[in-house]
Amino acid sequence: MALPTDALATYAAIGRREELEDEIYLVDPIDCPLLSSIAHITAEATLHEWQTQALAAADGANAVLEGDDGTTTARTVTVRESNTLQISDKISYVSGTQQAVVSAGRSDELSYQVGLDKLALKRDLETILLRNQQEATGDSTTARTLGALPSWLTSNVSRGVGGSNGSRGNTTATDGTARALTETMFKTVERSIWDNGGKPDLIMLGSFNKGVFSAFGGNATRMKSAEDKTLVATIDMWDGDFAKAKVLPNRFQRSRELWLLEQRMLAVAFLRGRNMVTQDLSKTGDSDRRQSLSEYTLIVRNQQALGVVADLTVS
Repeated sequence: MALPTDALATYAAIGRREELEDEIYLVDPIDCPLLSSIAHITAEATLHEWQTQALAAADGANAVLEGDDGTTTARTVTVRESNTLQISDKISYVSGTQQAVVSAGRSDELSYQVGLDKLALKRDLETILLRNQQEATGDSTTARTLGALPSWLTSNVSRGVGGSNGSRGNTTATDGTARALTETMFKTVERSIWDNGGKPDLIMLGSFNKGVFSAFGGNATRMKSAEDKTLVATIDMWDGDFAKAKVLPNRFQRSRELWLLEQRMLAVAFLRGRNMVTQDLSKTGDSDRRQSLSEYTLIVRNQQALGVVADLTVS
């Protein structure tokens, strides 16, 4: 059938309203596995310090005479560690006109932009904590930076040819020649952590090596259940000889690294009152500015409870 003569159709009508959903869908990922897994505590200075304590080595010959006065046991002193707090921020800037007009999906443009900035800032923090960055105390012209995780590990490390460790947050690690991830590499680091007293419960790695990891030990083709006939082609929990750990892909870490972590041995310290805070900046014209800010550092309570398989191929 044809459209009747003189019938008004939408193709010719004037004044039709547009239809736009009053909703905005975020297209970028915001999950941050490290920040979500470790403790958040409060710092009170721009240099956060803590102490670690080691026990004396186990003595298999510890036998004494009955009634003996005994010999004083040698003491092991604490080790004092520290890391500098870094400031990271995002600035929202909205004109008076944009704030006044009616917009779909949000009633307050500045508040909406601040919300986006806080999500983006969280992703920045995750990236910074896991990048190969050394500590810097800063000055009036140079920003303070924290010593990130790759700069701390020295004990349980597997590196490619030419790679070398950082040192207590003060020196960055040196990347070595990339090589393919193997189960042997992983298990060697896993065992080393256990030998040093650690109990890793979190594994993080990039997307490519998550696929490699899921094939370890023939785990790529296990049947989940006979009822739903589902094949499991991934490993989300590793239950090995020396670790029982969640396995989480992380979009914001360096893809060339696989981390084995004991969560309680890591924390993020935020300067009091400076954890994802929002503050108005001075108004200099017909616009409004608002700053979202965090001042924070990484705490590595015991690097011997952590491990990394570094210098991995990523494709």
